[in-house]
Amino acid sequence: MTNHEEMEKEVRRFISERFLFNDKRAIPGDQSFFDSGLVDSMGILELISFLEERFGVRVEDHELVPENLDTVNHICTFLGSKI
Repeated sequence: MTNHEEMEKEVRRFISERFLFNDKRAIPGDQSFFDSGLVDSMGILELISFLEERFGVRVEDHELVPENLDTVNHICTFLGSKI
């Protein structure tokens, strides 16, 4: 299984590659993807697809809430509860 640190690293890498165009600036763990305009509705679909494929989880419709997917910290906590 993937530990928390590895999950966080992979999530950050994905966000950097897909939404920051490989900008190497650090993404604060509590930065809101939606409020900052980093991820839009199409981007969230890409993010969910990545999470499902990479970590072998299924993101259910009722789990599509900011509390699970709006920040790096939220995503890692959510993944930890699913794995």
